[in-house]
Amino acid sequence: MTAASHEQSFPDLREGVRRLCAGFPGAYWQELDRDRRYPTEFVTTLASEGWLSVLIPEEYGGSGLGLAAATAVLEEVHRSGCNGGAAHAQMYTMGTLLRHGSAAQKAQYLPAVASGALRLQAFGVTEPTSGTDTTRIRTFARREGDHYVVNGQKIWISRAEHSDLMVLLVRTTAREDCAKSTDGISVLMVDMREALGNGLTIRPIRTMLNHATTELFFDDLRVPAANLIGEEGKGFRYILSGMNAERILIAAECIGDARFFIDRASAYAGTREVFGRPIGQNQGVQFPIARAYVQTTAAALAVDHAARLFDEGDPAGTEANMAKMLASEASWYAADMCVQTHGGFGFAEEYDIERKFRETRLYQVAPISTNLILSHVATHVLGLPKSF
Repeated sequence: MTAASHEQSFPDLREGVRRLCAGFPGAYWQELDRDRRYPTEFVTTLASEGWLSVLIPEEYGGSGLGLAAATAVLEEVHRSGCNGGAAHAQMYTMGTLLRHGSAAQKAQYLPAVASGALRLQAFGVTEPTSGTDTTRIRTFARREGDHYVVNGQKIWISRAEHSDLMVLLVRTTAREDCAKSTDGISVLMVDMREALGNGLTIRPIRTMLNHATTELFFDDLRVPAANLIGEEGKGFRYILSGMNAERILIAAECIGDARFFIDRASAYAGTREVFGRPIGQNQGVQFPIARAYVQTTAAALAVDHAARLFDEGDPAGTEANMAKMLASEASWYAADMCVQTHGGFGFAEEYDIERKFRETRLYQVAPISTNLILSHVATHVLGLPKSF
């Protein structure tokens, strides 16, 4: 795919998303940011118009499209100045349920998720003591009759307060009792409406951006055994496809952010006059904008490649990681360039640059840090010895 064909892919989807986002301008997001409120109206509109059900098969009320289409949706959301982080989990958590859920579970949840009647926005993986080393999670689910009893803690679980369902990763066998560290991990579908106050406590975490992230505490939370996705003890591999989809989709959001910054910087540099001429006439201003465009174009092609591999069912872990790293670095460079181009106005809330600047910084840390991506490439691709 060429640079031109990338932006021309899925034209109807892109145009539809742009029309929707026009109803949620910068002032809407600035007000939410000041009060740290969740964009309920935006998410409800996304869901009701079908943009969050792109990956759900038509038989369950979705569009039945692939990940490439989903990347186009989220890229345009971010290029328009909106923030898909409030809702994007509903796309990538689909993988675990779609690929490994039972027919009964799919019939129970997917139509309601597709229609917007249910929100599947929470993905409970990370813990305070394990970080990115998922095999060392301690949240434990003990089988008691027809229920699992869950005890433990999760952190950095975004949208937990605004989700009806959560895909939860737990240990059902202690790590030391397993032949492989990835064994003994299971996936449960938790109904947050029933769990809250009955063994689940949610504590919001205030951060530098309005991301609705939380810490979760499980104290003898009872989850029906029927909510187990797939086989007990096989859950680690179930979530890998979801993690790869997450990285590709967030990479697409970074491309959208980068294009937002490039668009804003180009427009400002072309009209802002200092010393009697547009500042964009100066190469010292031109060249960083052009470099941001070059980096973003290259990263977008990497995202397209990873999404195509994923949609074709080919291994895409390395490509997903590399695309996410390239896209996050392109968006961060573009963000810094855009602030520099605007000068003092880049720090002013009304220009909406500083909000997006803070939002896009997240993606070099989450959902996986740049250093861990480099470690993956070094050891899994280049054959270098592991450092941990």
